[in-house]
Amino acid sequence: MTNYPIKSPRKLIEVALPLDAINAACAREKSIRHGHPSTLHLWWARRPLAAARAVIFAQLVNDPGYQQGGGFKYGKNKKDAAIERKRLFKIIEDLVLWENTTNEEVLERARAEIRRSWREVCELNKDHPQAAGLFNPDKLPALHDPFAGGGAIPLEAQRLGLEAYASDLNPVAVLINKAMIEIPPKFAGRPPVSLLQSRQGTKKKELDLEREWPGATGLAEDVRYYGAWMREEAQKRRSASDTFIRRWKSRRRWRRNGPTSSRSSARSSPSLFISGRGLLKARTQLLLMSKCLLPPIFSCASMLERRCSFNLL
Repeated sequence: MTNYPIKSPRKLIEVALPLDAINAACAREKSIRHGHPSTLHLWWARRPLAAARAVIFAQLVNDPGYQQGGGFKYGKNKKDAAIERKRLFKIIEDLVLWENTTNEEVLERARAEIRRSWREVCELNKDHPQAAGLFNPDKLPALHDPFAGGGAIPLEAQRLGLEAYASDLNPVAVLINKAMIEIPPKFAGRPPVSLLQSRQGTKKKELDLEREWPGATGLAEDVRYYGAWMREEAQKRRSASDTFIRRWKSRRRWRRNGPTSSRSSARSSPSLFISGRGLLKARTQLLLMSKCLLPPIFSCASMLERRCSFNLL
């Protein structure tokens, strides 16, 4: 294997980067909340998406400058290389903008440059003994982040058209990455399963069935729909428990103070009766229902409905 070294030109990240544009995009990203992965779950040392996108692109794109050695020659003269490098910088400057996170025209320009550079590397290594497996021009190399954390790097690699793998020792990080890079691709381009039934149980229009659902928009619609359903169910249960608590309190006051007359007794005495022996048990159950179970369900539903517009792909 030592007789067949891998021939690889210098990458753009080894020569130059438009750092001012990248830094400005990263600074602006800190103030963005709606649609940002940081709203999915808080994570320390979260990497800016703009920086991750720019670094991955610059690591995969060949620098146009002239270079030789290692058994190959590659690149252009200094003047032409400067012009080509300026064009690549323009792609990066457009790529790091938050407005272009889901802009397919900008993303496709970046993907085309990555594919072009990969084909050039495959052409340089066509005589390698394992060229069929290692240097397939029709299949881009995969990216693996062994310490993925908040998932910024594998998410942006997937956005640039790469097959991304992520791992982490922290189960919270694993769950975040599953939600961002594993589950959404399985439903990419599919319509939501909640299309046939609206929130009131009525049929939706045929127009919704015929429209296109690019990326994970169908999955986001399902999250939005079932998040609203969970919220409504939680409100119903909480309303029922509040009624039960009010009747129990009314019965308790009636037993302690007693009725003032026979007519007020008939009106004020509720139909619910709790014996003194089961009073403590009922009170404990009501406390659990009202303060421990229902509010978390309500807040979880609100969270799902509020954050389902996250740009998954």
